[in-house]
Amino acid sequence: MECDVPTNRLPEWIRVKVHAGTRRQDVEEDLKELKLNTVCEEAKCPNLAECWHQHTATYMLMGNDCTRACRFCAIGYDKPKPLDEGEPGRVAEAAARAGLEYVVITSVARDDLPDEGAGHFAETIREVRKRLPSAGIEILTPDFNGKRDLIQVTVDAMPTVFNHNLETCERLTPPVRGRAKYHRSLQVLKDAKELSGGKVLTKSGIMVGLGETDEEVIQCIDDLYAAGVDILTIGQYLPPSRKHWKLKRYVRPEKFDEWAVYAESIGFKAVASSPMVRSSYKAGELVNAKLEEQQEEGKS
Repeated sequence: MECDVPTNRLPEWIRVKVHAGTRRQDVEEDLKELKLNTVCEEAKCPNLAECWHQHTATYMLMGNDCTRACRFCAIGYDKPKPLDEGEPGRVAEAAARAGLEYVVITSVARDDLPDEGAGHFAETIREVRKRLPSAGIEILTPDFNGKRDLIQVTVDAMPTVFNHNLETCERLTPPVRGRAKYHRSLQVLKDAKELSGGKVLTKSGIMVGLGETDEEVIQCIDDLYAAGVDILTIGQYLPPSRKHWKLKRYVRPEKFDEWAVYAESIGFKAVASSPMVRSSYKAGELVNAKLEEQQEEGKS
């Protein structure tokens, strides 16, 4: 297994871009005014400055307290507050102000709700469609405990992409992801594809550096392809704090390139694999690559 022993110093190939200026300030001001959360802030995403400078953010629904305590995640674990019924409309307003052509929406896990937040996702999709009818919409969802009826609620609202992250290999899923289950996540992705009649693209991502082997990464790629996933992301895990799951290795860019080549060789047509890739990073570009592939297949 090729790896580098973690130190207190980031390797030279991990660089966080710093951007300031009015474009980033506009996003910050809109989020504050509209009282919206983003996974960019709550999950301490290293790409926040770059994305906000480009006038895009990943909106996070249903508060900033999660009902799960995954050991890799910076989002708070606490009893969530009641749903804010006006939130879907405010997300649509923020996206419209930013003039987004592609809108990414995620959420905390809400196991406390009867529908686990599926209806709130669907309402947000509908509100964004009203304001931005031609925009692409990607939802990054929890696993809804594998309940097909809740997955159905979200895909019936017709997002462009249904994203649910596998996160890590099967061996590390219990200690890293807590209540989540490896094969349940794969089934969620299969169900989303099936229940949408194949009309909704599916997407998933994994992190590396948690202790997985290279062989286990390949197994994740194979399993996701077998689940009918259209779009794949692979990125470097960076612990949000010393209290989170310990980093086991920094993976060199060349290895990410190898995984991308392998994923493409087995059939993936839209892959983002590099140290700074995160699930929502440049999401619109990946979707366009997949849609272009489908258009070419339709012509042949």
